[in-house]
Amino acid sequence: MKILFFAGLSAFFLLSTFLHAETLSPLAGKEPPADFSAMWEGFDPRNEPLEKEVLKEWVQDGAVLQVVRYRVGIFKGEKAMMAGVYGYPEGKRGLPGLLQVHGGGQYADHKAVLTNAKRGYATLSIAWAGRISAPGYSVSPNVVKLFWEGKTDDPSYKITTDWGALDAYHAPSRYGKDAFPSIPVAEWTLDPVVSPRNNSWFLIALAGRRGLTFLEQQPEVDGDRLGVYGHSMGGKLTVMIAGADRRVKAAAPSCGGISDRFSESDLHLATVSDPPSLERISCPIIFLSPANDFHGRINDLESAVGEIKSKEWRITCSPHHNHQDTAEYEVATQVWVDQHLKGGWPVPKTPQAEWVIEEGCLPKMMVRPDPSRPVKSIEVYFTQQGVLQERGKARDDSQNTKHRFWKFVQPAPFGDGKTWEAELPLFDTNRPVWAFANVHYELDLPIAGAGYYYGSYETKIFNLSSQLLDLSEEELKKLNVKVAELSDGLVEPFSGSWRKDWFSYNTKKWGIRTNKLYEPHWAAPSPSARLSLEVRSDSPNKLALWIDGYGAELDLLGNHSWQRFSFPASALKNAEGKSLPGWGSIRELRLDDSEKLEAPRGSSTKPLKIGTAWEGSPPQFRNLSWIE
Repeated sequence: MKILFFAGLSAFFLLSTFLHAETLSPLAGKEPPADFSAMWEGFDPRNEPLEKEVLKEWVQDGAVLQVVRYRVGIFKGEKAMMAGVYGYPEGKRGLPGLLQVHGGGQYADHKAVLTNAKRGYATLSIAWAGRISAPGYSVSPNVVKLFWEGKTDDPSYKITTDWGALDAYHAPSRYGKDAFPSIPVAEWTLDPVVSPRNNSWFLIALAGRRGLTFLEQQPEVDGDRLGVYGHSMGGKLTVMIAGADRRVKAAAPSCGGISDRFSESDLHLATVSDPPSLERISCPIIFLSPANDFHGRINDLESAVGEIKSKEWRITCSPHHNHQDTAEYEVATQVWVDQHLKGGWPVPKTPQAEWVIEEGCLPKMMVRPDPSRPVKSIEVYFTQQGVLQERGKARDDSQNTKHRFWKFVQPAPFGDGKTWEAELPLFDTNRPVWAFANVHYELDLPIAGAGYYYGSYETKIFNLSSQLLDLSEEELKKLNVKVAELSDGLVEPFSGSWRKDWFSYNTKKWGIRTNKLYEPHWAAPSPSARLSLEVRSDSPNKLALWIDGYGAELDLLGNHSWQRFSFPASALKNAEGKSLPGWGSIRELRLDDSEKLEAPRGSSTKPLKIGTAWEGSPPQFRNLSWIE
């Protein structure tokens, strides 16, 4: 008995030591990691127990859903626990698993888990910032603070993600400093010197890899079929996790993971920036990159595609959109994981696009789509607003990135019937040009899902994009390329395919937006010019015209009668009642039933709503133009 006692005691101490061993070995005088491989050296995501906790469980629409926590690791002697929402179709086994990673300001959300469960997936949506959205279990930023402060008596208190001795929270961060763009050294960082292991990107990617371990250890999950996807900051984290972990068999980053390429820190660039992760990705990957996105910039796609080791890759780029999308683009994630995790039909190959330029003529783009599925439509878009990457070491100006105007061109069948040709009506030869093609395919059956921000959608169409082509102004001048002519101040006739130059994120409303006035080709001819628009509606209404936070209400008489409105820049007011300074730097124009006018940054004035709920059929427009 005595021997057994000491044997048991010894086992207890061994177990205790194992449970509290540091997940990442202390530097102990060693140099901090200097590259991607060294940063991950010694970390085994399967090494420690998960210690899974179920904080809430319910069944909804045939899916078992749980609010859970699992152990990330032991750091500086304290345990870190990741919260999230997990779910799967009830009674199913051998399921493919998805790791969903939210973006900045977002939540781990049950809607993503539920919609995926309905499609035959087990999903873990991790709450790396502590925020959770689930029925009866809501953790907002204020509740995250209650958790930090240990205010268990507060009725709103909820258990959530606990980073222990570290801080990888976001909006807000626990210790008031954002450790994403920097590599800080503080009491709450892991290493006492400048080290990529102090950076929040690394810590969350590590927690994501532990999330893959969580998935593969669930009895209903096939651990050989795991995928990861995420939006914005979650897109970057998707790339980091896929680059570091070979268990990922399919990845789908949206609006992130391709553009973290500029930093004053060489250590950041060598470890937690996007290229080191991209260079190690070998699994099938699809990039969801709206053409005007500020975080995952379309101009960086060519570099990203060239860096990955994956032979199976696709891209989808919606024109005009910034950090949001509509169903035919968002659904690319579902189509992609269905093929690679469920053995679904093969996604068509990337549309092939190339320039055809004849001296003295407008440039043409030739597009050849993969005909393996029914092609619904082909579209070509070009812009002349931006900076060629080889020209400068810095990225484009953010406002230019978000508001550059992409002109739609309808290609026509050419030659063998398998190729389409689009002639690009360039604005001038003193600026470079970028162009890409979109191919819309039909789905056999509608696909439903939760989008970037968890809004539900259903679509029978999905889009694939070609790579972005460019031409410098030197090439344009050398070939004596001609340009299109401006038609007497007319910006938009609202005829033909005009809607392709406008956009909306809400397809259930008639409201429309455009960046067309930002393109110098359609800029105001003089500071004193007036903007003119003709409108008619079948019922009396108020229409909101909005430009960059300034706006005006247009009173419509109804009775299908055309009304013409024209006004100077001073007629547009912000929430403080101040006039738009002028037409010189305007970017986005909106026409809708209502809009919010914003006050300048730092102002105590609240946003002001203009317009009212719309009555009757959508309005009709014609002749948006400049009048001297």
